Amino acid sequence: MNAVLKCIDPGCGLEYPIDSTLVECERGHLLDVKYPGSPPESLKEVFRCRRDPGGSIFNESGVWRFRELLNFCSIDTEDAEQCAAHLVSLDGAEGRQSKPYRMGRVSKFTEMEPDSLWLQPEGYNPSGSFKDNGMATAVTHARMVSAGKIVCASTGNTSASAGMFAANEGIECDVYIPAGQIAPGKLSQAYQFGAQIIEVDGNFDDALRRSLDEARGSGGYTVNSINPFRIEGQKTIPYRALEQLDWEAPDWIVYPGGALGNTSSCGKALMELHEWGWIGKIPRIAVINAEGARTLSDLYNDRGLRWNGGKPDTGLIEDHYAEMDRTGAGPRTRATAIQIGRPANILKGLRALEYTDGVVTTVSDTEMLDGMSAVGLNGFDCEMASGATPAGIKKLVKEGVIKRDDTVVGILTGRQKDAMLPVEYHSDPSNMFARPPRAR
Repeated sequence: MNAVLKCIDPGCGLEYPIDSTLVECERGHLLDVKYPGSPPESLKEVFRCRRDPGGSIFNESGVWRFRELLNFCSIDTEDAEQCAAHLVSLDGAEGRQSKPYRMGRVSKFTEMEPDSLWLQPEGYNPSGSFKDNGMATAVTHARMVSAGKIVCASTGNTSASAGMFAANEGIECDVYIPAGQIAPGKLSQAYQFGAQIIEVDGNFDDALRRSLDEARGSGGYTVNSINPFRIEGQKTIPYRALEQLDWEAPDWIVYPGGALGNTSSCGKALMELHEWGWIGKIPRIAVINAEGARTLSDLYNDRGLRWNGGKPDTGLIEDHYAEMDRTGAGPRTRATAIQIGRPANILKGLRALEYTDGVVTTVSDTEMLDGMSAVGLNGFDCEMASGATPAGIKKLVKEGVIKRDDTVVGILTGRQKDAMLPVEYHSDPSNMFARPPRAR
């Protein structure tokens, strides 16, 4: 029996063959990739042994090393020729260097015990962000269905990753961007990889709508995280974290909140692993929104929106979006990677929060910059949106939600691509970690 696409609404349950390019069922609900059976726990040892890749780029890859858990292609995962014929990889580089590290300066900043906090920098991916994990699987599916062009909307990191994979595979790539709202360092990557840039008057949400319309009309293949195959690759982020902890589940996994693809993928990974008996405890997910892009926080904390066993009150979401349109209260934050007002994966995100007894909070731009700088003082690089993770942990520790000795894995989603942000931050002596230049 092969994998299928299945509607996430328990009352719907529509299924589609795995070679479908739908991102929603015919009733407008998001889709999951569903696999038959339960993989044996003995695969943990297989994954460990593959860390010595033995010349295989698919063992070297931090995504395809776990290929038995992502085998929507239904291949013989030990057959090198089948792997090469079906799996898309940037020479094994996606996810290869991504694992959690302890960072003493960040532990002090968050007021956590030094041995309790782990941070996982996804900026070590080839294009500089977590996106490469999911792009490897999404473009694998695009190649499986013989797509000639991939299409996405982007605040920067998606365009860089999509452009890189498209160039490597020799296919076209159209990128819809909100005009004037992308860090030049991210935009330049998309240009460098030969992507066709389409500027949209509006924000990311407007660009996403345009890109989805174009994909439906032209037969392009959508690679935003609304695509269920993107989510499959992003599941390997918590896989690598759990492997580093010998598959002992932490108390918390913490992500910045943007389109909620990471929240959704982490939730799906934890649901599957617990169902298979691979983990005995379910970590709690914490989602950290920017104060200027706080849709999930407003709906979850202020309006009581919940997954509700698959029956969320979607009217609350529609009313909130209508109010945003009426008042012009669109997302506004310098952390452009999470400047998203209509999270495409909000329902999957709610499902993940319900399953893990998760929490949502917000942090200011100043707090994110402090978090970003604390990471930098440990010798690791991250962008402003990733600074939401240590800033959010600090806030949740102060509120007593996270205990100082809880085991916490925080995900740093991307590296710094806006060169002026650190310069501006450290030039202002009033900032927490500022190292202003001195005149001689």
